[in-house]
Amino acid sequence: MTTISPVPVAEELQSRYVWESPIRLAHWMMALSIPVLLATGFFIAWPYASVQGEATGSFLMGRIRQIHFISGYVLLSAFLIRLYWFFAGNNYARSGFPFFWHVSWWRELAGQAWEYLTIRITQRFVGHNQLGALSYLIFIAGMGGAEIATGFAMYSETNPGGFWSKIFGWVIPLCGGSYQVHQWHHYFAWGILLFIGIHVYIVVLDSIYLDNGMVGSIFTGRKYVRRSDVDSDTWIS
Repeated sequence: MTTISPVPVAEELQSRYVWESPIRLAHWMMALSIPVLLATGFFIAWPYASVQGEATGSFLMGRIRQIHFISGYVLLSAFLIRLYWFFAGNNYARSGFPFFWHVSWWRELAGQAWEYLTIRITQRFVGHNQLGALSYLIFIAGMGGAEIATGFAMYSETNPGGFWSKIFGWVIPLCGGSYQVHQWHHYFAWGILLFIGIHVYIVVLDSIYLDNGMVGSIFTGRKYVRRSDVDSDTWIS
């Protein structure tokens, strides 16, 4: 594992292209679709607004569900793009890969978590650090994948034996029935909402305390790095 040392403050910053365009595209597809999915999903579960007159004249719930389904397709597309680019992209597309089998990885992870909690960040990474990569694995790959699976499993119930039923229909008996699928879908949504808060907090702290242009990098793909920054070039060891 890489040995991490404190950042030399006097080192010159250099611009480096880190996040390739498919990574940025998948990020913004998720960033745009997830809030819409959360808002429409909460409305479907707990309708907090109503319209006057006959329901056939407004079709409010139907339109909300339509927006929810379209956003679900966008999220699925982003998920597949990011999964493919994990293998096809540059080394930064795989940076921070969790080496669960290394004791040193857990030690470094604990150190990073403590630094963010105490707001005393001294370690700089060109790509993702261990803490960031683990959060993506749990919340985006794990909960995000489960949210997609449970969502399309419920969607498949409108057309039993159809395309989505053949792909995600197995989720319903696995969870113990349609009601349980709905419940898990809601739990995963709350987990993703939690991740959004953590993600924004860490990105803002990185941009302020490390002066690495983290916020701007998801637009341009370029970060400001120092020669001493941890630059992982392998993801299996």
